[in-house]
Amino acid sequence: MTQAQLEALLQRLTERLALALRADPFDLRIGQQVGAELVQSHIASAEGLGRTIEVIQLRLVRDLDLAVDDVDDRMARLLATVATGYARALRDRTLDEQEAIRRAAMTARATAERALRDSEARFRHQATHDPLTGLPNRTLFTERLTAAITAPGRGADRIGVCFLDLDRFKVVNDSLGHQVGDSLLVAVARRLRRALGEHLVARLGGDEFVILVERTGGTEDVVKVAEAALAAVSEPAPVDGHELTVSASIGIVERQVAGTSPLELMRAADSTLHWAKAAGGARWSLFDADRNRQDLARYALSAAIPAALDRGEFYLDYQPLTGLRDGRVVGMEALVRWRHPELGVLRPDSFIPLAEETGLIVRLGSWVLAEACREARGWAAGPGGAPFVSVNLAVRQLHRPGLVQEVQGVLGRTGLPAERLQLEITESTMMSTVAEPVRALRVLADLGVRVAIDDFGTGYCNLAYLRDLPVSELKVAGEFVAGLRAPAGDPGSRTDERILASLVSLAHALGLTVTAEGVETADQADRLRAIGCDAGQGWHFGRPGPARPYLDRSPALTDTAS
Repeated sequence: MTQAQLEALLQRLTERLALALRADPFDLRIGQQVGAELVQSHIASAEGLGRTIEVIQLRLVRDLDLAVDDVDDRMARLLATVATGYARALRDRTLDEQEAIRRAAMTARATAERALRDSEARFRHQATHDPLTGLPNRTLFTERLTAAITAPGRGADRIGVCFLDLDRFKVVNDSLGHQVGDSLLVAVARRLRRALGEHLVARLGGDEFVILVERTGGTEDVVKVAEAALAAVSEPAPVDGHELTVSASIGIVERQVAGTSPLELMRAADSTLHWAKAAGGARWSLFDADRNRQDLARYALSAAIPAALDRGEFYLDYQPLTGLRDGRVVGMEALVRWRHPELGVLRPDSFIPLAEETGLIVRLGSWVLAEACREARGWAAGPGGAPFVSVNLAVRQLHRPGLVQEVQGVLGRTGLPAERLQLEITESTMMSTVAEPVRALRVLADLGVRVAIDDFGTGYCNLAYLRDLPVSELKVAGEFVAGLRAPAGDPGSRTDERILASLVSLAHALGLTVTAEGVETADQADRLRAIGCDAGQGWHFGRPGPARPYLDRSPALTDTAS
């Protein structure tokens, strides 16, 4: 209250007490009411009651000019009732405040408990369901799959899983943004749920979904589910102003419950999904145990490559490149072999593709380059000089920054002259539009390193493009040479011979030498020599093996061996 409001209140209460003193009959309730009203007006400090009594005595006795003997008894009793009323009101207010605090504490506790329950419930619509699509998530799917496999009496049942992944979904995110991608996932989830409502459809994360098919009657049941899922996904989807059409790949696993586990089932489905992806997508693939075993063996083999390099299990064989005019060994191609401790000697086609897939080809290729240069440095020069060593360069090696520095370093450490190293590049790699690999090869060619196109004729076969590339040799694919095994009068053989003659003529016009691969007979060698081919490589001249026998072989012995 303001000062004026306070004074008005006290004036009013004083007048009530004065009236009570004079009133007849004398009403003690007025004193209690005044005491209570003081407390209600928040005049409830420790000094409040004492100051009130002091004011009553001064104002009512002196200021109102009342005789003490007339009001002495009444005054004492009135002051007592004021004190009583004040004390009772103060007590009641204290009790009310305590009750209010108690009620507030109870309300706060109830609110906190309710919030905790709501939070726990939300933690549980988040622990088992995907927040974006509302579908069951990996946790709930795993629980259902485990129950379907381990529940008593289910051993004789059959079960199926469809592992679904959208094809090229990353393109949507990258080109249209993640918001559109999320909207597309929601649309796909809605369609799958609508089309496969009787089965559990879950989102595992990203653009991966999985469908559980319980108590199947065989593979056909799960295939029908997969085809329905593919059809649902492929419908055009209007999303944020875009009409998007996507496809999906599905890996299918269907088997008896007995003898399997959730982990094995999901791993098999995941592997099968990759088969569908590798086949081009927009399809389903069915799990095949034999193919899976082969994949596992391939994986184990690729995983063993680094340790095999450390243990020195790889070695090089060489196959000669022989001049067709004089029979001299002009070069030797290095071919890597793996002396596997359990599987024996492995040929390149059993592990090179794995190394290329995993990126290990870079380390393996670096070892081959260094080892071939080291061994070639020790080859003695014959009448026509020491042969060059030819090393295949993988795509990843060619695109790797620092290729020039690596080759320079190897040549420097081994002491091999640059002109005695030839790098073989596949035709498709050379026809790439990426400028950096070509620039690196130009630098190496300027240093004297030979550059050859391997398996020429199986790719783009763009001779005009070769004019601007740092290439010194073409190695013509064995497919063309194979046609020369037929008699010279055979129409097909004549066609291949004319093709080869044209290739040789054009290559020579570009200043390139030509080596024919896959030469297996003397007749092939004679016909290649007749059309002007420079060199040949194949079993007719020697199978891959140690370099020494070919280095010791003279041209006369070569002709005799042929």
